[in-house]
Amino acid sequence: MSKKLIRFDWAIKRLLRNKANFVVLEGFLSELLFDAIKIEQILESEANQETDDDKFNRVDILTQNSKHELIIVEIQSSYEIDYFQRMAYGVSKSIAENLKIGQQYADIKKVISINIVYFDLGQGEDYIYKGKTKFIGIHQKDVLGLSDKQKTTFAKETVADIFPEFYLLKVNQFNDHAHDTLDEWVYFLKNSEVRDEFRAKGLKEAGEVLDIMRLPKDDEYGYNRYLDSLHLKASELFTLQTEAEFKLKAEIAVNLLTIGLAISEIAKATGLSILQIEGLIQK
Repeated sequence: MSKKLIRFDWAIKRLLRNKANFVVLEGFLSELLFDAIKIEQILESEANQETDDDKFNRVDILTQNSKHELIIVEIQSSYEIDYFQRMAYGVSKSIAENLKIGQQYADIKKVISINIVYFDLGQGEDYIYKGKTKFIGIHQKDVLGLSDKQKTTFAKETVADIFPEFYLLKVNQFNDHAHDTLDEWVYFLKNSEVRDEFRAKGLKEAGEVLDIMRLPKDDEYGYNRYLDSLHLKASELFTLQTEAEFKLKAEIAVNLLTIGLAISEIAKATGLSILQIEGLIQK
């Protein structure tokens, strides 16, 4: 058995900002980071203000945990070819915004960037990726480490502990077979469902907090509008892709016509109908 719940991308912008509901987000972060995460506060900045585009295209939230690390959680529904660059920009902006004028560089907070995308980004077979910064010797191939004094001063063990850390979840590549508690969260992110047998941290609470039947009328209306907007975005993308595909096929057909290839053969080569090709001749 499973229960259909409110989508995480909508909830994180509204319901999960409530301190009483931090346990849901804490559960997700704890499972992903393999650490007991406690959220100290939700930070407000230019990076997570709502705009018209945010409401229909993306959701992000900036939090600070008990270790005073910054955690960005960003969800992207529609395809963006330059999303990697946006990840880099978001982290850089958070670092800059949280270093006050006159502060020393040692006060820079570590940033953990968590990105949940509902499209295929880059080239890779896995559905969860982690990126850290390491300095590798060109000649000796050794990993550059911190000195003992640096470890004591900064309370860090490795150079990578200072630099931003990235997590990328390509949700749609998950095959719906949950082998561990982190997979249970990915299943929920993909399907907005929690199965009775799931035991991951925060999912039980998510089943209560994100129950569609408990939404107040105003929130229910807003949520349904958001779902409608996702359908609209998907249709717009499909339309653009279809038009671009037809334009390409038409250009190929015209080129084949100029070299005298038979219409029937052009139809086989391009997938266009004979009527469509004849229409290109008339133009």
